[in-house]
This record gives sequence, C-alpha cells and structure tokens, in this order.
Amino acid sequence: MIHPLAVLVLALTAGLAIFGIVTTVRGKPTERPLVASVGVVEAVLAVQAVIGLVRVFVGQRPAETSTFLIYLLVTVCVLPFGLQFARAEPTRWGGTVVAVAAIAVGVAVLRLLALWGTTGG
Repeated sequence: MIHPLAVLVLALTAGLAIFGIVTTVRGKPTERPLVASVGVVEAVLAVQAVIGLVRVFVGQRPAETSTFLIYLLVTVCVLPFGLQFARAEPTRWGGTVVAVAAIAVGVAVLRLLALWGTTGG
C-alpha cells in the first residue's frame, strides 16, 4: 500500500459520501455527476488494488495476506454494487445508497492500512 494514495482514497470517499447526502437532501435521483464521481473514485481504487496486488505478489506480504486480498476485492466491488442499487429504482434515496457505499469503502481502506502495517513496509 502507498500511504498517500490511501489518504487520497479516504478523502475521495468522504467527498463522495457528502456529495451523495447533498444529492439526497436536494431530492434528486442518482444523476450523471454522481455517477461520474463514483467512476473517478473507482478508478483510484482500481489503481490502489493493482499496486496492492503487485506488492503482495513480489514478496511484501502482510501477516494476514488472505484477509488483505479480500479487503482489496471489497474496496473495488462495493461502489459499483452500491451505484447499481442506487440506480435500480431512481428515487431521491439513491444518493444515500452511494454515500453508505462510500463510507463502507473508506472503512475497508482503513482496515487495509492496518493490515498493511503488519508488513513493516
């Protein structure tokens, strides 16, 4: 894991959660700006996942490697699933669904950082 990248992901997921809540408060369904924001965060998450995978497979392994890999998978999958769920029935609550997914991803990234700390690297 690259600490500055993880901090960027945490900031982006926090911003996405706020954006989702603002969308809900405004009474808007999940529209293009929110979808694009999810796409940006997902792209950064994919970069983080690739870096994490490469580091694991070249030898920098946390003590709980399988747990680390599962959390990497979760960080990449949660936002698309949340977005799909938010868009399935376009109501004002779609933004809240995206916000909850973003918060869940942020928590998973914090756990990744804790797991990666066990490598000493």
